[in-house]
Amino acid sequence: MHIIKVGLNHREAPLNVRETLIFSEEAACKAMVHLNNQQAVLENVILSTCNRTEIYAVVDQLSQGIEQLKAFFRYWFQIDEDQLKPYLHSQHDEEVIVHLFRLATGLDSQILGETQILGQVRDAFLTAQRLKTTGKLFNELFKRVITFAKRAHRDTAIGEQAVSISYAAVELAKKVFKRLDDKRIVILGAGEMGELALQNFHGSGATNIAIVNRNLENAQQLAQTFNAASFSMDHLLDVLTDADILIGSTAAPNAILSKDMFQPVHNERGKRPLLIVDIAIPRDIQPNIGELDDIWLYDIDDLDDVVDQNLAARKEAAQLIEQQITHELASFYNWVQTLDAVPVIKALQEKSISIQEQTLESIFRKIPDLNEREMKVLRKHTKSIVNQLLKEPIKYAKTTAATQTAEESLATFADIFGLDVPKRSKQCIHNNH
Repeated sequence: MHIIKVGLNHREAPLNVRETLIFSEEAACKAMVHLNNQQAVLENVILSTCNRTEIYAVVDQLSQGIEQLKAFFRYWFQIDEDQLKPYLHSQHDEEVIVHLFRLATGLDSQILGETQILGQVRDAFLTAQRLKTTGKLFNELFKRVITFAKRAHRDTAIGEQAVSISYAAVELAKKVFKRLDDKRIVILGAGEMGELALQNFHGSGATNIAIVNRNLENAQQLAQTFNAASFSMDHLLDVLTDADILIGSTAAPNAILSKDMFQPVHNERGKRPLLIVDIAIPRDIQPNIGELDDIWLYDIDDLDDVVDQNLAARKEAAQLIEQQITHELASFYNWVQTLDAVPVIKALQEKSISIQEQTLESIFRKIPDLNEREMKVLRKHTKSIVNQLLKEPIKYAKTTAATQTAEESLATFADIFGLDVPKRSKQCIHNNH
Protein backbone atom coordinates (compact mmCIF):
# COMPACT_ATOMS: atom_id res chain seq x y z
CA MET A 1 0.00 0.00 0.00
CA HIS A 2 1.31 3.46 -0.87
CA ILE A 3 0.58 7.12 -0.20
CA ILE A 4 1.03 9.21 -3.34
CA LYS A 5 0.66 12.82 -4.42
CA VAL A 6 0.31 14.24 -7.92
CA GLY A 7 0.03 17.96 -8.57
CA LEU A 8 1.67 21.26 -9.37
CA ASN A 9 2.63 24.35 -7.40
CA HIS A 10 4.05 27.87 -7.64
CA ARG A 11 7.60 26.56 -8.02
CA GLU A 12 7.05 24.47 -11.15
CA ALA A 13 4.02 26.09 -12.77
CA PRO A 14 3.58 29.77 -13.76
CA LEU A 15 0.44 31.66 -12.85
CA ASN A 16 -1.19 31.32 -16.29
CA VAL A 17 -0.96 27.51 -15.93
CA ARG A 18 -2.02 27.32 -12.27
CA GLU A 19 -5.17 29.38 -12.81
CA THR A 20 -6.41 26.93 -15.45
CA LEU A 21 -5.81 23.89 -13.22
CA ILE A 22 -7.67 24.86 -10.08
CA PHE A 23 -10.62 23.11 -8.44
CA SER A 24 -13.43 25.24 -7.14
CA GLU A 25 -14.91 24.05 -3.84
CA GLU A 26 -17.81 22.40 -5.67
CA ALA A 27 -15.55 20.85 -8.32
CA ALA A 28 -13.19 19.45 -5.67
CA CYS A 29 -16.11 17.66 -4.00
CA LYS A 30 -17.24 16.12 -7.27
CA ALA A 31 -13.68 15.17 -8.19
CA MET A 32 -13.02 13.43 -4.86
CA VAL A 33 -16.20 11.39 -5.18
CA HIS A 34 -15.28 10.52 -8.77
CA LEU A 35 -11.79 9.41 -7.71
CA ASN A 36 -13.19 7.39 -4.85
CA ASN A 37 -15.03 5.25 -7.39
CA GLN A 38 -11.80 4.38 -9.19
CA GLN A 39 -10.58 0.88 -8.37
CA ALA A 40 -6.94 1.93 -8.00
CA VAL A 41 -7.70 4.72 -5.49
CA LEU A 42 -8.55 3.64 -1.93
CA GLU A 43 -8.56 7.09 -0.27
CA ASN A 44 -8.12 10.61 -1.61
CA VAL A 45 -7.98 14.29 -0.62
CA ILE A 46 -7.81 17.20 -3.07
CA LEU A 47 -6.09 20.43 -2.02
CA SER A 48 -6.52 23.38 -4.40
CA THR A 49 -5.27 26.85 -3.41
CA CYS A 50 -3.90 29.91 -5.16
CA ASN A 51 -0.41 28.39 -5.23
CA ARG A 52 -1.03 24.65 -5.68
CA THR A 53 -3.37 21.97 -6.90
CA GLU A 54 -2.50 18.58 -5.39
CA ILE A 55 -4.27 15.22 -5.20
CA TYR A 56 -3.30 12.91 -2.34
CA ALA A 57 -4.26 9.25 -2.55
CA VAL A 58 -3.79 5.86 -0.95
CA VAL A 59 -3.26 3.16 -3.58
CA ASP A 60 -2.31 -0.51 -3.75
CA GLN A 61 -0.04 -0.22 -6.77
CA LEU A 62 2.49 2.65 -6.89
CA SER A 63 3.06 3.12 -10.63
CA GLN A 64 -0.54 2.37 -11.53
CA GLY A 65 -1.80 4.80 -8.89
CA ILE A 66 0.42 7.67 -10.05
CA GLU A 67 -0.57 7.14 -13.68
CA GLN A 68 -4.24 7.03 -12.62
CA LEU A 69 -3.97 10.46 -10.95
CA LYS A 70 -2.09 11.96 -13.91
CA ALA A 71 -4.76 10.63 -16.25
CA PHE A 72 -7.41 12.11 -13.98
CA PHE A 73 -5.80 15.56 -14.25
CA ARG A 74 -5.89 15.29 -18.04
CA TYR A 75 -9.49 14.05 -18.03
CA TRP A 76 -10.84 16.58 -15.55
CA PHE A 77 -9.23 19.68 -17.06
CA GLN A 78 -9.39 18.42 -20.65
CA ILE A 79 -5.70 19.08 -21.26
CA ASP A 80 -3.16 17.23 -23.40
CA GLU A 81 -0.36 15.26 -21.76
CA ASP A 82 2.32 17.35 -23.54
CA GLN A 83 0.83 20.56 -22.10
CA LEU A 84 0.66 19.14 -18.58
CA LYS A 85 3.87 17.13 -18.38
CA PRO A 86 6.34 20.02 -17.76
CA TYR A 87 4.47 21.11 -14.64
CA LEU A 88 2.95 18.00 -13.06
CA HIS A 89 5.05 16.20 -10.47
CA SER A 90 4.53 13.18 -8.24
CA GLN A 91 5.80 11.96 -4.88
CA HIS A 92 5.20 8.82 -2.89
CA ASP A 93 5.26 7.47 0.65
CA GLU A 94 7.80 9.22 2.91
CA GLU A 95 8.17 12.17 0.52
CA VAL A 96 4.42 12.81 0.67
CA ILE A 97 4.21 12.50 4.45
CA VAL A 98 7.09 14.92 5.00
CA HIS A 99 5.63 17.28 2.38
CA LEU A 100 2.28 17.38 4.19
CA PHE A 101 3.91 18.27 7.51
CA ARG A 102 6.02 20.99 5.82
CA LEU A 103 3.05 22.27 3.85
CA ALA A 104 0.69 22.68 6.81
CA THR A 105 3.32 24.54 8.84
CA GLY A 106 3.99 27.01 6.03
CA LEU A 107 7.48 25.72 5.18
CA ASP A 108 6.56 24.99 1.57
CA SER A 109 4.66 28.22 0.97
CA GLN A 110 5.52 31.12 -1.30
CA ILE A 111 5.98 33.15 1.88
CA LEU A 112 7.76 31.21 4.62
CA GLY A 113 5.52 30.71 7.64
CA GLU A 114 2.32 31.62 5.77
CA THR A 115 -0.57 30.72 8.07
CA GLN A 116 -3.54 30.49 5.70
CA ILE A 117 -2.44 27.14 4.29
CA LEU A 118 -3.11 25.29 7.56
CA GLY A 119 -6.80 26.20 7.37
CA GLN A 120 -6.88 25.17 3.73
CA VAL A 121 -5.35 21.75 4.52
CA ARG A 122 -7.81 21.29 7.38
CA ASP A 123 -10.80 22.26 5.25
CA ALA A 124 -9.73 19.92 2.42
CA PHE A 125 -9.40 17.03 4.88
CA LEU A 126 -12.71 17.72 6.63
CA THR A 127 -14.47 17.92 3.25
CA ALA A 128 -12.95 14.59 2.21
CA GLN A 129 -14.01 13.06 5.53
CA ARG A 130 -17.55 14.33 5.04
CA LEU A 131 -17.62 12.81 1.56
CA LYS A 132 -16.18 9.56 2.97
CA THR A 133 -13.20 9.59 0.59
CA THR A 134 -10.74 9.12 3.45
CA GLY A 135 -10.12 6.01 5.51
CA LYS A 136 -7.91 4.76 8.31
CA LEU A 137 -4.59 5.99 6.87
CA PHE A 138 -5.54 9.52 5.83
CA ASN A 139 -7.76 10.09 8.87
CA GLU A 140 -4.74 9.40 11.08
CA LEU A 141 -2.15 11.18 8.92
CA PHE A 142 -4.08 14.41 8.37
CA LYS A 143 -5.08 14.64 12.03
CA ARG A 144 -1.43 14.30 13.02
CA VAL A 145 -0.38 16.90 10.43
CA ILE A 146 -2.98 19.45 11.54
CA THR A 147 -2.22 18.95 15.25
CA PHE A 148 1.52 19.30 14.60
CA ALA A 149 1.10 22.47 12.52
CA LYS A 150 -1.09 24.10 15.17
CA ARG A 151 1.53 23.32 17.80
CA ALA A 152 4.35 24.65 15.58
CA HIS A 153 2.50 27.94 14.99
CA ARG A 154 1.82 28.26 18.71
CA ASP A 155 5.25 27.31 20.07
CA THR A 156 7.74 28.69 17.53
CA ALA A 157 8.57 32.01 15.86
CA ILE A 158 7.10 30.68 12.60
CA GLY A 159 3.77 32.10 13.76
CA GLU A 160 4.85 35.18 15.74
CA GLN A 161 3.49 37.50 13.06
CA ALA A 162 0.74 36.01 10.91
CA VAL A 163 1.74 36.17 7.27
CA SER A 164 -0.21 35.34 4.15
CA ILE A 165 -0.52 36.32 0.52
CA SER A 166 -2.90 39.06 1.67
CA TYR A 167 -0.28 40.27 4.13
CA ALA A 168 2.32 40.43 1.35
CA ALA A 169 -0.07 42.41 -0.84
CA VAL A 170 -0.47 45.03 1.88
CA GLU A 171 3.30 45.12 2.45
CA LEU A 172 3.74 45.79 -1.27
CA ALA A 173 1.26 48.67 -1.05
CA LYS A 174 3.22 50.11 1.88
CA LYS A 175 6.45 49.92 -0.12
CA VAL A 176 4.87 51.73 -3.07
CA PHE A 177 3.04 54.47 -1.14
CA LYS A 178 5.02 54.64 2.13
CA ARG A 179 1.84 55.58 4.02
CA LEU A 180 -1.70 54.28 3.69
CA ASP A 181 -3.76 56.53 5.97
CA ASP A 182 -4.51 58.96 3.12
CA LYS A 183 -5.15 56.33 0.43
CA ARG A 184 -8.48 55.13 -0.96
CA ILE A 185 -8.39 51.30 -0.96
CA VAL A 186 -10.79 48.97 -2.77
CA ILE A 187 -10.88 45.28 -1.91
CA LEU A 188 -12.57 43.08 -4.46
CA GLY A 189 -14.11 40.09 -2.69
CA ALA A 190 -15.37 39.45 0.84
CA GLY A 191 -13.92 35.95 1.26
CA GLU A 192 -11.05 34.81 3.43
CA MET A 193 -8.30 36.55 1.44
CA GLY A 194 -10.32 39.75 1.22
CA GLU A 195 -10.92 39.68 4.97
CA LEU A 196 -7.21 39.14 5.67
CA ALA A 197 -6.32 42.03 3.36
CA LEU A 198 -8.85 44.23 5.15
CA GLN A 199 -7.38 43.30 8.54
CA ASN A 200 -3.84 44.05 7.38
CA PHE A 201 -4.76 47.37 5.76
CA HIS A 202 -6.69 48.39 8.86
CA GLY A 203 -3.74 47.40 11.05
CA SER A 204 -1.43 49.49 8.86
CA GLY A 205 -3.42 52.67 9.49
CA ALA A 206 -5.69 52.72 6.45
CA THR A 207 -9.13 54.18 7.14
CA ASN A 208 -10.66 54.76 3.70
CA ILE A 209 -11.48 51.20 2.61
CA ALA A 210 -14.29 49.85 0.45
CA ILE A 211 -15.36 46.23 0.04
CA VAL A 212 -16.89 45.33 -3.32
CA ASN A 213 -18.55 41.94 -3.54
CA ARG A 214 -21.08 40.08 -5.68
CA ASN A 215 -23.13 39.39 -2.54
CA LEU A 216 -23.72 42.80 -0.97
CA GLU A 217 -24.86 41.36 2.37
CA ASN A 218 -21.52 39.56 2.83
CA ALA A 219 -19.67 42.77 1.98
CA GLN A 220 -21.75 44.72 4.50
CA GLN A 221 -21.11 42.22 7.29
CA LEU A 222 -17.35 42.31 6.72
CA ALA A 223 -17.21 46.08 6.27
CA GLN A 224 -19.16 46.71 9.48
CA THR A 225 -16.46 45.03 11.59
CA PHE A 226 -13.80 47.47 10.37
CA ASN A 227 -15.95 50.55 9.74
CA ALA A 228 -15.38 50.22 5.99
CA ALA A 229 -17.72 50.98 3.09
CA SER A 230 -19.46 48.23 1.12
CA PHE A 231 -20.71 48.05 -2.45
CA SER A 232 -22.18 45.50 -4.83
CA MET A 233 -20.23 44.51 -7.94
CA ASP A 234 -22.43 46.81 -10.05
CA HIS A 235 -20.68 49.81 -8.46
CA LEU A 236 -17.10 48.60 -9.01
CA LEU A 237 -16.28 51.07 -11.79
CA ASP A 238 -17.75 53.98 -9.81
CA VAL A 239 -15.65 53.08 -6.78
CA LEU A 240 -12.47 52.80 -8.87
CA THR A 241 -12.80 56.38 -10.14
CA ASP A 242 -10.97 57.80 -7.12
CA ALA A 243 -9.21 54.66 -5.82
CA ASP A 244 -5.45 54.50 -5.12
CA ILE A 245 -5.18 50.75 -4.45
CA LEU A 246 -7.20 47.81 -5.77
CA ILE A 247 -6.86 44.31 -4.33
CA GLY A 248 -8.35 41.44 -6.35
CA SER A 249 -9.24 38.51 -4.06
CA THR A 250 -12.44 36.83 -5.24
CA ALA A 251 -13.02 33.17 -6.06
CA ALA A 252 -14.66 34.03 -9.39
CA PRO A 253 -13.96 31.53 -12.20
CA ASN A 254 -13.19 34.30 -14.71
CA ALA A 255 -11.71 37.81 -14.76
CA ILE A 256 -14.03 40.46 -13.32
CA LEU A 257 -12.32 43.58 -14.66
CA SER A 258 -11.23 43.82 -18.30
CA LYS A 259 -9.26 46.54 -20.06
CA ASP A 260 -12.30 47.55 -22.14
CA MET A 261 -14.44 47.88 -18.98
CA PHE A 262 -11.80 49.91 -17.21
CA GLN A 263 -10.80 52.20 -20.08
CA PRO A 264 -13.55 54.85 -19.46
CA VAL A 265 -12.64 54.96 -15.75
CA HIS A 266 -8.97 55.29 -16.67
CA ASN A 267 -9.76 58.23 -18.93
CA GLU A 268 -11.74 59.91 -16.16
CA ARG A 269 -8.94 59.39 -13.61
CA GLY A 270 -6.45 61.35 -15.69
CA LYS A 271 -2.87 60.69 -14.60
CA ARG A 272 -3.75 59.55 -11.10
CA PRO A 273 -1.78 56.31 -10.44
CA LEU A 274 -3.54 53.10 -9.41
CA LEU A 275 -1.77 50.20 -7.72
CA ILE A 276 -3.49 46.88 -8.51
CA VAL A 277 -2.47 43.75 -6.62
CA ASP A 278 -4.33 40.72 -7.96
CA ILE A 279 -4.00 37.82 -5.50
CA ALA A 280 -6.92 35.84 -6.91
CA ILE A 281 -6.56 32.53 -8.74
CA PRO A 282 -7.94 32.60 -11.41
CA ARG A 283 -7.03 36.27 -11.73
CA ASP A 284 -9.69 38.92 -11.16
CA ILE A 285 -7.95 41.53 -13.34
CA GLN A 286 -7.10 40.96 -16.97
CA PRO A 287 -3.30 41.33 -17.32
CA ASN A 288 -3.51 43.76 -20.26
CA ILE A 289 -4.85 46.43 -17.90
CA GLY A 290 -1.23 46.81 -16.86
CA GLU A 291 -0.47 48.23 -20.33
CA LEU A 292 -2.34 51.44 -19.44
CA ASP A 293 -0.40 54.49 -18.28
CA ASP A 294 -0.11 55.06 -14.53
CA ILE A 295 -1.41 51.57 -13.74
CA TRP A 296 0.94 49.43 -11.63
CA LEU A 297 -0.30 45.86 -11.86
CA TYR A 298 1.12 43.02 -9.76
CA ASP A 299 -0.08 39.44 -9.55
CA ILE A 300 0.48 36.76 -6.94
CA ASP A 301 3.82 35.64 -8.41
CA ASP A 302 5.21 39.18 -8.14
CA LEU A 303 4.96 39.04 -4.34
CA ASP A 304 8.09 36.85 -4.03
CA ASP A 305 10.24 39.96 -3.86
CA VAL A 306 8.31 41.66 -1.06
CA VAL A 307 10.72 42.25 1.79
CA ASP A 308 9.72 40.38 4.95
CA GLN A 309 11.39 41.83 8.05
CA ASN A 310 10.57 38.76 10.15
CA LEU A 311 12.04 36.27 7.69
CA ALA A 312 15.22 35.59 9.70
CA ALA A 313 13.29 34.58 12.82
CA ARG A 314 10.99 32.34 10.80
CA LYS A 315 13.93 30.66 9.04
CA GLU A 316 15.38 29.76 12.43
CA ALA A 317 12.01 28.40 13.54
CA ALA A 318 11.72 26.48 10.27
CA GLN A 319 14.94 24.58 11.03
CA LEU A 320 13.53 23.53 14.39
CA ILE A 321 10.26 22.42 12.80
CA GLU A 322 12.15 20.37 10.19
CA GLN A 323 13.82 18.45 13.03
CA GLN A 324 10.48 17.88 14.74
CA ILE A 325 9.00 16.53 11.51
CA THR A 326 11.57 13.71 11.62
CA HIS A 327 10.11 12.57 14.95
CA GLU A 328 6.55 12.89 13.62
CA LEU A 329 7.48 10.76 10.63
CA ALA A 330 8.91 8.01 12.86
CA SER A 331 5.82 8.13 15.07
CA PHE A 332 3.49 7.76 12.07
CA TYR A 333 5.50 4.81 10.73
CA ASN A 334 5.23 3.10 14.12
CA TRP A 335 1.46 3.57 14.02
CA VAL A 336 1.26 2.20 10.47
CA GLN A 337 3.22 -0.89 11.46
CA THR A 338 0.78 -1.68 14.26
CA LEU A 339 -2.08 -1.79 11.73
CA ASP A 340 -1.10 -5.35 10.78
CA ALA A 341 -1.91 -6.40 14.36
CA VAL A 342 -5.44 -4.93 14.21
CA PRO A 343 -7.21 -7.96 12.63
CA VAL A 344 -5.48 -10.32 15.06
CA ILE A 345 -6.36 -8.19 18.08
CA LYS A 346 -9.94 -7.77 16.89
CA ALA A 347 -10.31 -11.53 16.41
CA LEU A 348 -8.88 -12.15 19.89
CA GLN A 349 -11.27 -9.66 21.49
CA GLU A 350 -14.28 -11.05 19.63
CA LYS A 351 -13.42 -14.62 20.66
CA SER A 352 -12.94 -13.54 24.28
CA ILE A 353 -16.30 -11.72 24.32
CA SER A 354 -17.99 -14.76 22.82
CA ILE A 355 -16.52 -17.05 25.50
CA GLN A 356 -17.55 -14.61 28.23
CA GLU A 357 -21.13 -14.40 26.93
CA GLN A 358 -21.43 -18.17 26.60
CA THR A 359 -20.12 -18.61 30.15
CA LEU A 360 -22.56 -16.06 31.54
CA GLU A 361 -25.48 -17.70 29.74
CA SER A 362 -24.49 -21.03 31.28
CA ILE A 363 -24.30 -19.47 34.76
CA PHE A 364 -27.66 -17.75 34.38
CA ARG A 365 -29.29 -21.03 33.29
CA LYS A 366 -27.82 -22.94 36.21
CA ILE A 367 -28.65 -20.21 38.74
CA PRO A 368 -32.00 -18.88 37.44
CA ASP A 369 -32.90 -17.00 40.61
CA LEU A 370 -30.21 -14.30 40.23
CA ASN A 371 -31.60 -10.78 40.41
CA GLU A 372 -30.62 -7.94 38.06
CA ARG A 373 -27.95 -6.55 40.38
CA GLU A 374 -26.26 -9.93 40.81
CA MET A 375 -26.20 -10.53 37.05
CA LYS A 376 -24.73 -7.06 36.54
CA VAL A 377 -21.95 -7.81 39.05
CA LEU A 378 -21.14 -11.08 37.29
CA ARG A 379 -21.00 -9.35 33.89
CA LYS A 380 -18.71 -6.65 35.27
CA HIS A 381 -16.27 -9.00 36.96
CA THR A 382 -16.05 -11.53 34.15
CA LYS A 383 -15.40 -8.67 31.73
CA SER A 384 -12.65 -7.41 34.05
CA ILE A 385 -11.03 -10.86 34.07
CA VAL A 386 -11.11 -10.98 30.26
CA ASN A 387 -9.61 -7.48 29.91
CA GLN A 388 -6.80 -8.25 32.34
CA LEU A 389 -5.97 -11.49 30.56
CA LEU A 390 -5.94 -9.76 27.15
CA LYS A 391 -3.76 -6.83 28.18
CA GLU A 392 -0.37 -8.50 27.70
CA PRO A 393 -1.27 -10.51 24.56
CA ILE A 394 -2.56 -7.32 22.87
CA LYS A 395 0.59 -5.45 23.84
CA TYR A 396 2.68 -8.31 22.43
CA ALA A 397 0.73 -8.31 19.15
CA LYS A 398 1.28 -4.57 18.66
CA THR A 399 5.00 -4.87 19.41
CA THR A 400 5.35 -7.87 17.11
CA ALA A 401 3.71 -5.99 14.25
CA ALA A 402 6.65 -3.55 14.22
CA THR A 403 9.30 -6.28 13.73
CA GLN A 404 10.83 -7.73 10.57
CA THR A 405 9.12 -11.09 11.21
CA ALA A 406 5.69 -9.55 11.88
CA GLU A 407 3.73 -11.64 9.38
CA GLU A 408 5.12 -14.98 10.63
CA SER A 409 4.90 -14.01 14.31
CA LEU A 410 1.29 -12.79 14.05
CA ALA A 411 0.33 -15.99 12.23
CA THR A 412 1.82 -18.01 15.10
CA PHE A 413 0.00 -15.78 17.58
CA ALA A 414 -3.30 -16.46 15.80
CA ASP A 415 -2.64 -20.21 15.82
CA ILE A 416 -1.88 -20.24 19.56
CA PHE A 417 -5.22 -18.60 20.38
CA GLY A 418 -7.12 -20.45 17.67
CA LEU A 419 -8.12 -17.30 15.85
CA ASP A 420 -9.73 -17.11 12.44
CA VAL A 421 -8.09 -14.02 10.94
CA PRO A 422 -9.24 -12.91 7.45
CA LYS A 423 -6.59 -12.35 4.80
CA ARG A 424 -5.91 -8.68 4.13
CA SER A 425 -3.50 -6.50 2.19
CA LYS A 426 -0.51 -5.51 4.26
CA GLN A 427 -0.52 -1.91 5.48
CA CYS A 428 2.96 -0.88 4.34
CA ILE A 429 3.95 2.72 3.70
CA HIS A 430 7.50 2.57 2.48
CA ASN A 431 10.38 4.39 4.14
CA ASN A 432 12.68 5.79 1.47
CA HIS A 433 15.83 5.55 3.57
